[in-house]
Amino acid sequence: MASPIVAMGVSGSGKSTVGAALAQRLRVPFADADDFHPPANIAKMTAGEALNDDDRFPWLEAIGEWLAERCGTGGVMSCSALKRRYRDQLRRHCPDVEFLHLSGTPEVIAKRQASRPGHFMPASLLASQFETLETLGDDERGIAIDVDQNIDSIVETYVASTEQES
Repeated sequence: MASPIVAMGVSGSGKSTVGAALAQRLRVPFADADDFHPPANIAKMTAGEALNDDDRFPWLEAIGEWLAERCGTGGVMSCSALKRRYRDQLRRHCPDVEFLHLSGTPEVIAKRQASRPGHFMPASLLASQFETLETLGDDERGIAIDVDQNIDSIVETYVASTEQES
């Protein structure tokens, strides 16, 4: 029985790219949390305004419902999930969800983010993302992997870590 995986991290950490590659490797469905934002959230972020917890609640509920539908079959969702309480909200839908925290320094992430023209999350919000980020607790299912390497290496590191657990 496969648990869904959430590729988490700040904007520009590679959640969508790594998540899609991991889903392809595991042969499970992939979804990008950006596609679950209501139009008001996208408008707010495009205007350079950070989302608040009230903005995020319905968005996280929609993501949680997607995870719940794949709780026994697996899937990969790219989602920032920066705060513990957001991850707790997702776990209420699927308690066995695993998190892949794509971590990196602000310098590495800023460099990656600069190569993504046209994304609705402006680089100016990166500092607030790092301020908001709460890394995985010891009691949370998941692993942190440094993003300062190629996509295949990140996927291989994750797959190898899960094989060691089973």
